[in-house]
Amino acid sequence: MRESRRPCPPLPGDVLRSALTLYLDVHSSPEPSGAEERTARVFGDRLAALGLEVTRGVGGHGVVGVLRNGPGPRVFLRAELDALPLAEETGLPYASGNGAMHACGHDLHLAATCGAAELLARTRGEWRGTVVVVGQPAEETLTGARAMLADGLYERFGRPDVVLAQHAAPLPAGMVAHGTPLAPVTAASAALEVTVHGRGGHAGTPHLTVDPVVTAAAIVLRLQAVVSRESAPGEHVTLTVGTLRAGTAVNVVPATASLGIGVRALSEASLDRSLAAVERIVRAECAASDCPRDPDVTVATRVPALWGATAETAAVRAAHTALFGPERVADWPPSAASEDFALYGGAGEVPLVYWMTGVAGARQWAATGGRVPPNHSPRFAPDIRSALPPAISALTAAALDRLNGSSTD
Repeated sequence: MRESRRPCPPLPGDVLRSALTLYLDVHSSPEPSGAEERTARVFGDRLAALGLEVTRGVGGHGVVGVLRNGPGPRVFLRAELDALPLAEETGLPYASGNGAMHACGHDLHLAATCGAAELLARTRGEWRGTVVVVGQPAEETLTGARAMLADGLYERFGRPDVVLAQHAAPLPAGMVAHGTPLAPVTAASAALEVTVHGRGGHAGTPHLTVDPVVTAAAIVLRLQAVVSRESAPGEHVTLTVGTLRAGTAVNVVPATASLGIGVRALSEASLDRSLAAVERIVRAECAASDCPRDPDVTVATRVPALWGATAETAAVRAAHTALFGPERVADWPPSAASEDFALYGGAGEVPLVYWMTGVAGARQWAATGGRVPPNHSPRFAPDIRSALPPAISALTAAALDRLNGSSTD
């Protein structure tokens, strides 16, 4: 029988202040995917100051901190370093002004993870094992987890008994939400890069050209049928043409046009069918336009749907219920958002636990009727005073539950 323990130690004021200082620093100086050099340095320096053994440059700008406390489970805590290429419009006094923005809460994840690491370092008498903190680059491009794993994350720092992560969500601060065994937490997704090859020329002699812009426009319109006419309503497929680039001047018909296409689905089968439909439509529209070359269609990134490990998720959810009360722990419906966190599970060999943590202050929630600016909005603004303390406590409670609840040598 497991010894009865409190779900989480109290959160001292100096731990919270330290985490808040990190949050404000990272929020005001965001770096997009692949360029997280300063963020990685600040995060790594903070972990080193807490006494963790820090390794830098894992899979790019990735940071790994190890906190050893005798034999026992090996528990990984993952947070993300990168921001989005988005101009912030929150008006906050600590807002970014460099054209990038932490519009998905990664700054909150980093601060909460440092806070949890500090609490765990101070309470070694309440657990045994090894905590491995992972600061992952390039989550927004869905490339960072794969890069860290390819750089020997598990071979160098040990195979985890469980990997834990939380994510900011437009819920009331102090709430957490867990997925259920019936559906994935986040969707499988793929990003495609398409180049349409036309024949450039003068805008005054369009009959001597093959205009790739017209072809690209036809592709964009026809792709909408992939969801509306080629996917069953219950499949939850989404398709977005996020970028369309062509041309340099109004009087020049360009030679090429490029499209960035994102496809998401809750199952691999649905994603496969949708990707095949996208490629078929792209090639058919290029043929209809008599393009001089076949299009280039490349799958730039692909990640599977994220499923939480059933038993481990139930245990962490119970710890959160003991910590916050049942009224502040909810079910999370399957989301069309995607995450490369799923890759840490391999082919199911490593259990994953992933939950959402609320960021909306009580006044903001009441004033908007719950319609707060969502993730990836230029106005996304966690109420950090009410969101950070429970995020630290939720991650600490989950780590303690797994350190005390699973066993390994």
